[in-house]
Amino acid sequence: MKIIRASVLGFCFGVRRAVELAEKALAENPDKTVYSLGPLIHNENALRALESKGLHIVQEDQVSTIKEGSVVIIRAHGVAPTVTGALEKRGCIIIDATCPRVKASQKMVERYSSENDYVVLTGDRNHGEVIGIAGYAGENFSQIQDFEEAEKFTIDGGEEKNVILLSQTTYSPKEFEKIENLFKSKFRNLAVMNTICPATNERQQALLELCSKVDGVLVVGGKNSANTKRLYQTAAANCKLAAHIQSAADIPPEFFNLNAIGITAGASTPDEIIADVENGLLRSARNDA
Repeated sequence: MKIIRASVLGFCFGVRRAVELAEKALAENPDKTVYSLGPLIHNENALRALESKGLHIVQEDQVSTIKEGSVVIIRAHGVAPTVTGALEKRGCIIIDATCPRVKASQKMVERYSSENDYVVLTGDRNHGEVIGIAGYAGENFSQIQDFEEAEKFTIDGGEEKNVILLSQTTYSPKEFEKIENLFKSKFRNLAVMNTICPATNERQQALLELCSKVDGVLVVGGKNSANTKRLYQTAAANCKLAAHIQSAADIPPEFFNLNAIGITAGASTPDEIIADVENGLLRSARNDA
């Protein structure tokens, strides 16, 4: 059995930074309760490991339940400024682990939508990142989820307005390109800010290269991770066999019979989980030898 890892996989910079900040906060505050506002990252195994070290996860609508003076980590996806304000009122020690790319989008939306420009954000409106970014918006702002919504979208006086188009950092590059081309025909004064994180595209390109070399691909990552789901969709479309798994225990039996297996992983997947999957395949190969 040959096992090949994608050239780019696993933790992106923003996620690794958030996890490291959480680890540091837990180590430096043994006498305080340390909270993550929402799941720190979209990986259940990684969250369980942090919870076992004392991290408490609360949702944004549960700020009132947080003990005053506690340590609160703002997750990589970021939050709206109203949430940060509520934490400050409770005297919380805030550790901002918002991904720098998300932070840049927040500032962009805040600036442009408060001026005479009109900002349109593409992305999953139920995703924490999009909700947080929208919280920074002024009146001149709209959010659309996909190309179908983009087709129906209009702005009063849109031909004369300066329209700014940007996206969720993990949004589909192909979908964004389709919306961009559509908006170019709709709005004369369009400025496009491609805020999709390069890590998303890098993982997709590395996966496409991997698919041509293997008989099957294991996509490792949380079931609620948007970028992991898109990796699985790409793998399923470009390889004979693909599976989205969260750990080595989830490896489908048919993979143990393949000659060449590829491994990729979402941006929220820890290195040790990727290693466990690879070792699980290797153990099987040794047992069959």
